[in-house]
Amino acid sequence: MDVLALTDHDTTAGWDEAVAAIPSGLHLVRGMEMSCTGRGEDGLPVAVHLLAYLFDPEDPAFIVELDRLRGERVSRIRAMAERMAADGLPIDADAVLAQAGPAAGRPHLARALVDAGVVDTVGEAFTDLLSPRGRYYVSKVDTPLTDAVQMVNAAGGVTVIAHARARARGRLLALDQIEELAEIGLGGVEADHPDHSAADAQSMRDLGERLGLFVTGSSDYHGRNKDVALGRFTTDPGAYEALLDRAKGVEVVAG
Repeated sequence: MDVLALTDHDTTAGWDEAVAAIPSGLHLVRGMEMSCTGRGEDGLPVAVHLLAYLFDPEDPAFIVELDRLRGERVSRIRAMAERMAADGLPIDADAVLAQAGPAAGRPHLARALVDAGVVDTVGEAFTDLLSPRGRYYVSKVDTPLTDAVQMVNAAGGVTVIAHARARARGRLLALDQIEELAEIGLGGVEADHPDHSAADAQSMRDLGERLGLFVTGSSDYHGRNKDVALGRFTTDPGAYEALLDRAKGVEVVAG
């Protein structure tokens, strides 16, 4: 690989560490994966991840919204951990949050459950305990998707809808909302992704081409929380160059 993007959930806290660690020959795209609420295929609200690349993290509106999102994450994980503890599971909310840092999320609870011997794998934790249908699930208030696209654009960044056809994750974003977002400055859509079938990846490529959006790919690497290898899915160099041409905020860092 010669280009790597860092997109932690709702935080830019890892940016400086990544810049300091980047090896020679590697380019770093600093970004974030933003928790949003869009319109589902059934017309009801649905959780959506919006990739925000190369934006100014000091933008005042961004600072306020990211502080709110991180507060939602902490409150949610604490509530879920406390529900587990109340049922006798060996989970300590303070310990989970200390380990998780500013991007606290369900994967951190899943890892704690594995480490405590409650489940064998992170996947089992999500299926049995942490899914929206699970006993311990707690919702959070995310950023409206349209607002998020406009916010990233105003901060000089570029937006890409992440894994819009990840069917195993639950309900899907309505494709006509992507069409609406393209009209207000959405940059691209993600096609090649571990949670996309070949047919769904192709459908996203077709949609992106029809709407004049660039099409990206990602391994969505989460370290040991997932079995997907770093670099398993990648972005075409042409799409990467289009993304760079669109950005007006933070520059790519070259090692």
